[in-house]
Amino acid sequence: QVQLVESGGGLVQAGGSLRLSCQASGRTFSSYTVAWFRQAPGKEREFVTRIRGSVGSIYYVDSVKGRFTISRDNAQNTVYLQMNSLNPEDTAVYYCAATLRLKVTSLLRDYDYWGQGTQVTVSS
Repeated sequence: QVQLVESGGGLVQAGGSLRLSCQASGRTFSSYTVAWFRQAPGKEREFVTRIRGSVGSIYYVDSVKGRFTISRDNAQNTVYLQMNSLNPEDTAVYYCAATLRLKVTSLLRDYDYWGQGTQVTVSS
């Protein structure tokens, strides 16, 4: 029902910034809760942040609070992740994911639609 494509990843030095985009194609994108997850080599995929489709809440994992900002432009069917003060521990493939579930958690299994991922590499 919805297709997601991430972009904006790349190689940056520690302390730098990147802005990721999650471009969606779908008739009801504005109804979806959208989250960002990330996965480093040898590690499990972990939740980063989410934003609800309707007027509601934004939630960040503790490790990115104050550094990352999630936002969305429903008119453009796009969710953004502004990442500032990056450090090497942020290096991972970043994925956006979406769900229509009414009760949304930070669990991977709550999200039904996934993008292909975009690589973020932070050098020290």
